[in-house]
Amino acid sequence: MYAVIETGGKQYRVEVGTELEVELLDVEPGNTITLDRVLLVADGDDASIGQPLVASAAVSAEVLRQARGDKVIAFKYRPKARRRVKRGHRQDLTVLRISDITLGTKSAAKAEKQATEEATTERARLEQAAAEKAAADAELAAKLAARTKPAETETKPKRGRAKAAETTEATEAPAAPKQEATEATAEETETKPKPKRTRAKASGADAAPAADAAAKPKRTRTTKKDE
Repeated sequence: MYAVIETGGKQYRVEVGTELEVELLDVEPGNTITLDRVLLVADGDDASIGQPLVASAAVSAEVLRQARGDKVIAFKYRPKARRRVKRGHRQDLTVLRISDITLGTKSAAKAEKQATEEATTERARLEQAAAEKAAADAELAAKLAARTKPAETETKPKRGRAKAAETTEATEAPAAPKQEATEATAEETETKPKPKRTRAKASGADAAPAADAAAKPKRTRTTKKDE
Protein backbone atom coordinates (compact mmCIF):
# COMPACT_ATOMS: atom_id res chain seq x y z
CA MET A 1 0.00 0.00 0.00
CA TYR A 2 1.25 3.50 -0.85
CA ALA A 3 -0.14 7.03 -0.72
CA VAL A 4 0.43 10.46 -2.23
CA ILE A 5 0.48 13.27 0.34
CA GLU A 6 0.75 17.05 0.15
CA THR A 7 2.75 19.19 2.58
CA GLY A 8 4.54 22.50 2.20
CA GLY A 9 3.06 22.99 -1.26
CA LYS A 10 4.72 19.78 -2.58
CA GLN A 11 3.50 16.26 -3.23
CA TYR A 12 5.30 13.07 -2.11
CA ARG A 13 4.74 9.36 -2.81
CA VAL A 14 5.24 7.46 0.46
CA GLU A 15 5.09 3.91 1.83
CA VAL A 16 5.53 2.44 5.30
CA GLY A 17 9.17 3.01 6.34
CA THR A 18 9.86 5.80 3.83
CA GLU A 19 12.09 8.65 5.05
CA LEU A 20 11.61 12.03 3.40
CA GLU A 21 12.53 15.68 3.88
CA VAL A 22 9.64 18.13 3.87
CA GLU A 23 9.36 21.85 4.45
CA LEU A 24 9.89 22.98 8.02
CA LEU A 25 7.14 21.89 10.44
CA ASP A 26 6.63 23.27 13.93
CA VAL A 27 7.15 19.92 15.75
CA GLU A 28 9.78 18.51 18.05
CA PRO A 29 11.96 15.50 17.10
CA GLY A 30 10.58 12.23 18.47
CA ASN A 31 6.92 13.22 18.18
CA THR A 32 4.34 11.61 15.88
CA ILE A 33 2.24 13.69 13.51
CA THR A 34 -0.71 12.91 11.22
CA LEU A 35 -0.79 14.20 7.66
CA ASP A 36 -4.43 14.69 6.58
CA ARG A 37 -3.93 15.96 3.07
CA VAL A 38 -3.92 12.58 1.29
CA LEU A 39 -4.49 12.82 -2.45
CA LEU A 40 -4.37 9.11 -3.36
CA VAL A 41 -4.23 5.71 -1.65
CA ALA A 42 -3.49 2.51 -3.62
CA ASP A 43 -3.61 -1.06 -2.31
CA GLY A 44 -2.74 -3.57 -5.03
CA ASP A 45 -5.26 -3.19 -7.84
CA ASP A 46 -7.57 -0.98 -5.75
CA ALA A 47 -6.95 2.78 -5.76
CA SER A 48 -8.84 5.65 -4.12
CA ILE A 49 -8.39 9.05 -5.75
CA GLY A 50 -9.39 12.17 -3.83
CA GLN A 51 -11.39 15.10 -5.12
CA PRO A 52 -9.18 16.74 -4.01
CA LEU A 53 -8.67 14.65 -0.81
CA VAL A 54 -9.45 11.01 0.03
CA ALA A 55 -12.06 10.68 2.74
CA SER A 56 -11.18 8.58 5.81
CA ALA A 57 -7.50 8.41 4.80
CA ALA A 58 -4.54 9.51 6.92
CA VAL A 59 -0.77 9.08 7.04
CA SER A 60 1.11 8.86 10.34
CA ALA A 61 4.78 9.90 10.48
CA GLU A 62 7.49 10.11 13.11
CA VAL A 63 9.66 13.23 13.32
CA LEU A 64 13.34 12.24 13.21
CA ARG A 65 15.18 15.58 13.22
CA GLN A 66 15.31 19.14 11.96
CA ALA A 67 17.81 19.75 9.15
CA ARG A 68 18.86 22.26 6.52
CA GLY A 69 19.13 21.70 2.79
CA ASP A 70 22.05 22.39 0.45
CA LYS A 71 23.10 25.97 -0.18
CA VAL A 72 21.57 27.64 -3.23
CA ILE A 73 23.23 30.67 -4.85
CA ALA A 74 21.04 33.43 -6.38
CA PHE A 75 22.92 35.92 -8.56
CA LYS A 76 21.36 38.94 -10.31
CA TYR A 77 22.96 41.64 -12.41
CA ARG A 78 22.09 44.36 -14.85
CA PRO A 79 24.44 44.85 -17.77
CA LYS A 80 26.00 48.29 -18.31
CA ALA A 81 24.59 49.50 -15.01
CA ARG A 82 27.21 48.17 -12.56
CA ARG A 83 24.55 46.30 -10.58
CA ARG A 84 25.46 42.93 -9.07
CA VAL A 85 23.49 41.01 -6.37
CA LYS A 86 24.62 37.63 -4.97
CA ARG A 87 22.65 35.80 -2.29
CA GLY A 88 22.89 32.37 -0.70
CA HIS A 89 20.01 30.37 0.81
CA ARG A 90 19.66 27.12 2.82
CA GLN A 91 16.12 25.82 3.34
CA ASP A 92 15.06 24.57 6.76
CA LEU A 93 13.69 21.01 6.54
CA THR A 94 12.04 18.42 8.74
CA VAL A 95 12.94 14.73 8.29
CA LEU A 96 10.00 12.33 8.67
CA ARG A 97 9.62 8.55 8.69
CA ILE A 98 6.24 7.15 7.60
CA SER A 99 4.92 4.74 10.21
CA ASP A 100 1.40 3.91 8.96
CA ILE A 101 -1.10 4.52 6.15
CA THR A 102 -4.75 4.04 6.98
CA LEU A 103 -7.82 3.93 4.74
CA GLY A 104 -11.02 3.22 6.65
CA THR A 105 -10.36 -0.05 8.52
CA LYS A 106 -7.29 -0.97 6.48
CA SER A 107 -3.86 -0.37 7.95
CA ALA A 108 -0.62 -0.78 5.99
CA ALA A 109 1.48 -1.26 9.16
CA LYS A 110 -0.69 -4.16 10.39
CA ALA A 111 -0.63 -5.86 6.98
CA GLU A 112 3.15 -5.57 6.78
CA LYS A 113 3.59 -6.90 10.31
CA GLN A 114 1.38 -9.90 9.54
CA ALA A 115 3.31 -10.61 6.34
CA THR A 116 6.65 -10.54 8.18
CA GLU A 117 5.33 -12.87 10.89
CA GLU A 118 4.12 -15.34 8.28
CA ALA A 119 7.48 -15.17 6.50
CA THR A 120 9.39 -15.81 9.74
CA THR A 121 7.15 -18.74 10.71
CA GLU A 122 7.52 -20.23 7.23
CA ARG A 123 11.30 -19.85 7.40
CA ALA A 124 11.40 -21.44 10.86
CA ARG A 125 9.26 -24.33 9.63
CA LEU A 126 11.56 -24.91 6.66
CA GLU A 127 14.66 -24.79 8.87
CA GLN A 128 13.14 -27.29 11.29
CA ALA A 129 12.22 -29.65 8.44
CA ALA A 130 15.73 -29.39 7.00
CA ALA A 131 17.27 -30.17 10.40
CA GLU A 132 15.06 -33.22 10.87
CA LYS A 133 15.92 -34.52 7.42
CA ALA A 134 19.64 -34.04 8.05
CA ALA A 135 19.40 -35.96 11.33
CA ALA A 136 17.55 -38.83 9.62
CA ASP A 137 20.14 -38.97 6.84
CA ALA A 138 22.99 -39.06 9.35
CA GLU A 139 21.34 -41.90 11.29
CA LEU A 140 20.79 -43.91 8.09
CA ALA A 141 24.40 -43.39 7.01
CA ALA A 142 25.65 -44.60 10.41
CA LYS A 143 23.53 -47.77 10.16
CA LEU A 144 24.82 -48.55 6.66
CA ALA A 145 28.42 -48.01 7.75
CA ALA A 146 27.95 -50.37 10.71
CA ARG A 147 26.56 -53.10 8.41
CA THR A 148 29.28 -52.89 5.76
CA LYS A 149 32.32 -52.94 8.11
CA PRO A 150 32.11 -56.66 9.23
CA ALA A 151 31.63 -57.86 5.63
CA GLU A 152 34.76 -56.02 4.51
CA THR A 153 36.87 -57.50 7.33
CA GLU A 154 35.79 -61.06 6.44
CA THR A 155 36.47 -60.83 2.70
CA LYS A 156 39.86 -59.09 2.83
CA PRO A 157 41.99 -62.09 4.14
CA LYS A 158 40.49 -64.50 1.54
CA ARG A 159 41.42 -62.20 -1.29
CA GLY A 160 44.98 -61.90 0.03
CA ARG A 161 45.47 -65.68 0.27
CA ALA A 162 44.16 -66.26 -3.24
CA LYS A 163 46.48 -63.61 -4.64
CA ALA A 164 49.46 -65.11 -2.78
CA ALA A 165 48.70 -68.60 -4.14
CA GLU A 166 48.41 -67.26 -7.69
CA THR A 167 51.74 -65.41 -7.44
CA THR A 168 53.59 -68.48 -6.07
CA GLU A 169 52.24 -70.70 -8.85
CA ALA A 170 53.19 -68.12 -11.48
CA THR A 171 56.75 -67.88 -10.16
CA GLU A 172 57.33 -71.65 -9.79
CA ALA A 173 55.83 -72.79 -13.13
CA PRO A 174 58.21 -71.21 -15.69
CA ALA A 175 61.39 -72.41 -13.90
CA ALA A 176 61.53 -75.88 -15.63
CA PRO A 177 61.34 -74.69 -19.27
CA LYS A 178 64.22 -72.28 -18.67
CA GLN A 179 66.50 -75.08 -17.41
CA GLU A 180 65.59 -77.32 -20.36
CA ALA A 181 66.34 -74.53 -22.80
CA THR A 182 69.78 -73.89 -21.29
CA GLU A 183 70.68 -77.63 -21.39
CA ALA A 184 69.65 -77.87 -25.08
CA THR A 185 71.79 -74.87 -26.07
CA ALA A 186 74.78 -76.34 -24.20
CA GLU A 187 74.49 -79.67 -26.09
CA GLU A 188 74.23 -77.90 -29.46
CA THR A 189 77.38 -75.91 -28.81
CA GLU A 190 79.34 -79.07 -27.88
CA THR A 191 78.31 -81.01 -31.02
CA LYS A 192 79.04 -78.22 -33.53
CA PRO A 193 82.68 -78.39 -34.87
CA LYS A 194 84.72 -75.27 -34.54
CA PRO A 195 85.98 -73.82 -37.89
CA LYS A 196 89.74 -73.64 -38.35
CA ARG A 197 91.30 -70.33 -39.05
CA THR A 198 93.80 -70.29 -42.01
CA ARG A 199 96.18 -67.55 -42.80
CA ALA A 200 96.96 -66.94 -46.49
CA LYS A 201 100.68 -66.57 -47.07
CA ALA A 202 101.83 -64.52 -50.00
CA SER A 203 103.80 -66.52 -52.59
CA GLY A 204 107.16 -65.40 -53.93
CA ALA A 205 105.80 -64.57 -57.38
CA ASP A 206 103.22 -62.24 -55.92
CA ALA A 207 105.66 -60.60 -53.52
CA ALA A 208 108.27 -59.74 -56.19
CA PRO A 209 106.19 -57.30 -58.25
CA ALA A 210 105.20 -55.49 -55.07
CA ALA A 211 108.86 -55.10 -54.06
CA ASP A 212 109.85 -53.86 -57.56
CA ALA A 213 107.07 -51.30 -57.49
CA ALA A 214 108.25 -50.05 -54.14
CA ALA A 215 111.92 -49.83 -55.33
CA LYS A 216 111.27 -47.86 -58.55
CA PRO A 217 111.70 -44.10 -58.12
CA LYS A 218 108.78 -41.85 -58.86
CA ARG A 219 108.91 -39.82 -62.05
CA THR A 220 108.63 -36.11 -61.80
CA ARG A 221 106.62 -34.15 -64.29
CA THR A 222 108.46 -31.47 -66.24
CA THR A 223 106.77 -28.23 -67.14
CA LYS A 224 107.52 -25.57 -69.74
CA LYS A 225 108.88 -23.26 -67.08
CA ASP A 226 111.60 -25.82 -66.13
CA GLU A 227 112.76 -26.12 -69.77
